Amino acid sequence: MSTIRPLRIPDEAKQRIRTLFMAKHALWGGGMHPEDGNHAIYHHEVRTTLENLGLNLQFANSYDVLFTRPEVDFVFPLLNRGGFVNSEMLIPTLCNMHRLPYVGAMPFLRGLGDDKSVSKLVCTHAGVPTAPWFCYRRGAQVLEADLPPAPDGRWVIKPNASSASWGISDAFDFNGVANAVADIHGQGHDAIVEPYLDGYDVQCAFITLDGTPTALPMLWYERENTQKLWTYYEKRDLVPNTEKAALKRFDHAELAPKIERMATLVAREFTPFDYGRIEFRVDLKTGDINFIEINLNCNLWSEKVMAKAAGVAGFSHADLLETILAECWRRNGLIP
Repeated sequence: MSTIRPLRIPDEAKQRIRTLFMAKHALWGGGMHPEDGNHAIYHHEVRTTLENLGLNLQFANSYDVLFTRPEVDFVFPLLNRGGFVNSEMLIPTLCNMHRLPYVGAMPFLRGLGDDKSVSKLVCTHAGVPTAPWFCYRRGAQVLEADLPPAPDGRWVIKPNASSASWGISDAFDFNGVANAVADIHGQGHDAIVEPYLDGYDVQCAFITLDGTPTALPMLWYERENTQKLWTYYEKRDLVPNTEKAALKRFDHAELAPKIERMATLVAREFTPFDYGRIEFRVDLKTGDINFIEINLNCNLWSEKVMAKAAGVAGFSHADLLETILAECWRRNGLIP
C-alpha cells in the first residue's frame, strides 16, 4: 500500500463554511451513557476534535433541525441509529431536499450498505465471495426450505440492518432459527440468517482521496475464542467482556493482498461514500475468505477500527476527520 497523507482545510474555509454536527449525544457532556454506553463518549470525542480544528460549528441531537432548512452550509451526520427502520437514510434525504451537502453516501447507497442481504448481492455481482444467506423479510413466510446450508449445523441470526451486533443470536436447528427470526420480526425488523463461519474478522477501512476509495492498513481481531458471538452490550462496554481480543494489523503475506483486492472491488460499488469499513471472515486454516458486511460512515471513535487503521497510517484522530471533511468539501465544491 502506497503512503497516504492527511489533507488540510484552508483556515478561511473553516470559518466560512457553517457546519452542523448531528449526533444523538452531540450535546452530551462526556462519559458513559446508561443505555448507549461508550457511544456517548464517541460522539463527545468527535465533537471535541471538530472544535479543536477551529471549525464554524453548530450542534443538534435530533432530526427535526432539518425539517426546515437550517442556516448552515454543510452537515456532518453521526445520528444514524434513530430508533426506527431505515433511519440511516433520513438525514441524507432531508439534506438532499434542502440541497445541503453532507458527509457520507447518498441515501440509496446508505440503504444499500445497511441492508446486509442486498449488500451481499452487490458483492456477488462484483465477484467477491460471501457465504450463503437468506433474508426473512418481516411479513413474509418463514420457511425451512429457504434456510441456507450450514455444514456445521449452526446458524447466526441478526436484524438485517443491525449495527454493533444488536440482536445477534445463534441456533442449531430450524425451530431455533424460526424463534429467533420471530423475535426480530416482533421488534419491527427483517432478519438475515447465515451459517456460522469459524475464523477471524478482518477489517478493511477506506477513506476517499481524490474521488477514489483508498485503503487504510488492514486490521484484525486476534481472538482467543473464535466460536463466541460478540454482543451489542459487550461492544458498547455495558457489560464486562471477559474474552481477550486484540485489534492488530493484518499483514498475512498471502491472504492480505487477496482481501484488499476484494475489499477494493466492494468499495468501488458504493463510491462515493467518504469513509467506511468492509469486514471479511477469514479462516486461517483453510484460507477461505467471505464478505460479511459493509458499514458506510462507520464509527469514528479513536478506539474503533476506522481511527485505529488511520493511526497505523500515521494519522491522528484530527488528521482523519480533517481529511474526510476536506475531501468531501472538495467533492461538493465548497473548497477548490
